[in-house]
Amino acid sequence: MPYLPEKEFSLKRFFRRLLGYEKADSAVTAPLSEQQIQAILSNKGLEMELPQLISACGQSIGKQRDTNEDCLFAFTATIGGPRGNVPFGLYIVADGMGGHQDGEIASNAAIRVFAGNVVRKFTSYLFGLPPQMIDESLQEIMLGAMNEAHYTIQRQVPGSGTTLTAALVLGQQMTIAHVGDSRAYLLYPDGRLDLLTRDHSLVKRLEELGQLTAAEAAMSPHRNVLIRALGQGDSVEPDVFTLPFPPGGIILLCSDGLWGVVTENDMQRVILETPVLARACYNLVSAANTAGGPDNISVILAQIVG
Repeated sequence: MPYLPEKEFSLKRFFRRLLGYEKADSAVTAPLSEQQIQAILSNKGLEMELPQLISACGQSIGKQRDTNEDCLFAFTATIGGPRGNVPFGLYIVADGMGGHQDGEIASNAAIRVFAGNVVRKFTSYLFGLPPQMIDESLQEIMLGAMNEAHYTIQRQVPGSGTTLTAALVLGQQMTIAHVGDSRAYLLYPDGRLDLLTRDHSLVKRLEELGQLTAAEAAMSPHRNVLIRALGQGDSVEPDVFTLPFPPGGIILLCSDGLWGVVTENDMQRVILETPVLARACYNLVSAANTAGGPDNISVILAQIVG
């Protein structure tokens, strides 16, 4: 693409240069060395003048399913202001239940309604519209979005349901909203991987009561039975909490198609050994498929750098 200084920009001149009728202004460039290219691709020594939020996602139908009942949403932005830029991100994974089309409809509806409710609260700050005061806490916003998604599923897909795990990043904190057995993890800068969410499943409850060991729960034929899900029951009881998002830390959201077949140690190793988030998502999905891919696989990674 021919270079044209912005101050001189015109479509006529742009296309004349593109077609070779005019010569572009001379510019001196130097090719990057192989070492420089590899350093860029590996994110080694990555530093930003200002904190920035970056993200990536990956998904697969898996090896043993004919339909995809998972749905994901990843929105990354920066809220600019006179006091500096503020990282903003909303990340959601939903795993539909009910079989075939019903599960797909439920997870898609949940994502659309939840994301719409949350992003709408920040529209004036994101897009420079007349300011609208937010008189709710971040946790109240997430809880309200959960309730709207719950009732939408009950109206549109009665009898079906979906998990939903979401992370709202604002500055250097994140608010998690969670129901079901999709998961949120935090990989700290020191390499430690912590599970942030608690599975709302029958086997997890039996494990907490001491009636099953962790190993027995992992092998139980009832491990996919949920005791909480969007669309199920008169009301939804999500877990909603806020915690710091440390610079350099990475949040991982995933469906059970990943964590159910790939160990936490292996997930940790893949992310640590793959600094580029998009490649790390690809490698995580590949690991789940290599392990048999018995379910749909969804994964989101987000990190604050700088």
